[in-house]
Amino acid sequence: MSLDLFDLTGRRALVTGSSQGIGLALARGLQSAGAEVVLNGRDAAKLAAAVAGVPGARSLAFDATDHHAVRAAIDGFEAEVGPIDILVNNAGMQHRAPLEDFPAEAFERLLQTNIASVFHVGQAVARHMIGRGTGKIVNIASVQSALARPSIAPYTATKGAVANLTKGMATDWARYGLQCNAIAPGYFETPLNAALVADPEFSTWLGKRTPAGRWGQVEELVGACVFLSSAASSFVNGHVLYVDGGITVSL
Repeated sequence: MSLDLFDLTGRRALVTGSSQGIGLALARGLQSAGAEVVLNGRDAAKLAAAVAGVPGARSLAFDATDHHAVRAAIDGFEAEVGPIDILVNNAGMQHRAPLEDFPAEAFERLLQTNIASVFHVGQAVARHMIGRGTGKIVNIASVQSALARPSIAPYTATKGAVANLTKGMATDWARYGLQCNAIAPGYFETPLNAALVADPEFSTWLGKRTPAGRWGQVEELVGACVFLSSAASSFVNGHVLYVDGGITVSL
């Protein structure tokens, strides 16, 4: 198989929530495969700092939870700059608390940030992709799409929804030439997981629970993202690709 199948030269990729962590690593990885990358975030200063560290990257600031702001930003970009060929829906957040004490406002924030944003941005971008008859959408799910742990039940619910929305996107949009898939990361060293990384007890538990025996590094998600963004995955649709060191297949 030719490596040309993985070449993203001439393609443009928008990565939401890419000011740091997994999103920033994926943007850099897509760029290394030849894509022009567009970074997104709602904190303008944080986003500008990230763009400065990715030479050649563009910036598109909008709140992925605001339907009207998303439509305006995407439609404006398509009209002024050009097509978005690849969308990586990465924006997300976490909140930990016992379910019986989980704050209702935190639950609502999780719903908006982790799942509503996938709908808003996915729909806005797909409308343009459908007209062109081609496009790649990669949603960031989680091992919590399949598993649960104490204190993160609402997060688990949102990531389960991301996996199922991905299947729905593929079901509706494959006929128009779009491939819509998801990556489900295991436990990775990111700002979102900083408290867990710093907890020796949790890291020891994770090392024993994960067949690979360690935390993942964000760069280890790049290969999966390039695959799902490239011609190499032209007949892959509605799939959730777990990149988790084996945690979901082992008791």
